[in-house]
Amino acid sequence: MNRKNFIKKSLLSTVGVATGASALSANNDKVENSTYDRLLERVGFNHLPNEEIKTMKSVLHKASSRGHANHGWLDSHHSFSFANYHNPERMNFGVLRVLNDDIVAGGRGFSTHPHDNMEIISIPLQGDLEHKDNMGNMTVIKQGDVQVMSAGTGIQHSEKNKNASDEVRFLQIWMFPNKKNVTPRYDQITLEAEHSTNKFQQILSPNTEDEGVWVHQNAWFHLGNFEPGCEETYAIKVSGNGVYAFVLEGEVEIEGQALNKRDGFGIWDTEKISIKATKDAKVLLMDVPMQLS
Repeated sequence: MNRKNFIKKSLLSTVGVATGASALSANNDKVENSTYDRLLERVGFNHLPNEEIKTMKSVLHKASSRGHANHGWLDSHHSFSFANYHNPERMNFGVLRVLNDDIVAGGRGFSTHPHDNMEIISIPLQGDLEHKDNMGNMTVIKQGDVQVMSAGTGIQHSEKNKNASDEVRFLQIWMFPNKKNVTPRYDQITLEAEHSTNKFQQILSPNTEDEGVWVHQNAWFHLGNFEPGCEETYAIKVSGNGVYAFVLEGEVEIEGQALNKRDGFGIWDTEKISIKATKDAKVLLMDVPMQLS
């Protein structure tokens, strides 16, 4: 599948049934082919694994259970339903809608395409990712950087592997915002590696003056690099939020659940979680509302 058809398929796919999207969007101006509305129609905020186990407070997504698509130039794993991968039990975790683990071949990438009313976070894991948008930004993000775009009323952007001979690997994460039709914005930071050694470093929050980038959502992201045996407790920021942990490297235990590289583990209806590294490990925590306000 070529890049243009892949992007069109990713953005326009509407497999699934509408579950309350019309009620949630009734008082908002609609944007034609809206990213927000298309994705919301597929969700219904069914963050629970299925209808029979509503009392559970956690959900485990093993790395091997993710959706997978290899387009040659793009090799992508999807923690939640995306493009051709559709699993009604893997639509989202609260407002966390997309978690894609992408590898892009040298010199290739996503041509210019639109988004609106979505908070889009990119975290490079290896290589250099070149970004261009219609707001005038032309930047390169690399390992140790975090990029955020508030798509708001609408943006056009492209993403390309800047290097012709090396792969670029990155996470792209989408969240529903807590307000629609804001002015589009772009931000990028470089993290200090020592601030995440054997502890969690905040890399995203809803506060403009806080550490990390900020978003239009009551969400906090933290990144930690841990040595074997290191233990940490994370307190969930606000009532009604849950935490989705994604293991980037190594092995950890979270609330006693053993997790390996690229496993995802979501927990809600609790005030804090405990994390223990059983090997050298790198963990991303995404503290997000479980319902769309």
